[in-house]
Amino acid sequence: PCDLTGWWENDLGSRMHVLEVDGEGNFSGEYHTAVSSTDKPIQPSPLVGSQHLDKDGQCTFGFTVNWKNFSDSTAVFVGQCFTGDKGDQVLQTSWLLREKVDSLPSDWKATR
Repeated sequence: PCDLTGWWENDLGSRMHVLEVDGEGNFSGEYHTAVSSTDKPIQPSPLVGSQHLDKDGQCTFGFTVNWKNFSDSTAVFVGQCFTGDKGDQVLQTSWLLREKVDSLPSDWKATR
């Protein structure tokens, strides 16, 4: 079965550390991004999430990252865990990033 506990790294060098997945599928940890559009120094950011605990091991999951330590934005990730050709676990994800804007007319450019 898919076990999200531990360290994960993506193609851009960002890393996620999931501390523990409880019996209900809830988890927390830290996200260490390697990319940012802010001039402030990048800091590890808290994450919270949940996963389905499917017996076949190819579970879906989602988590939120609050970039509060260096940015006024929040990101959400959704994905699924797969077993790769070599027996390793691979996470495939999609994400949305919401940046803070100063006014309602600027809302159109706040999410990417």
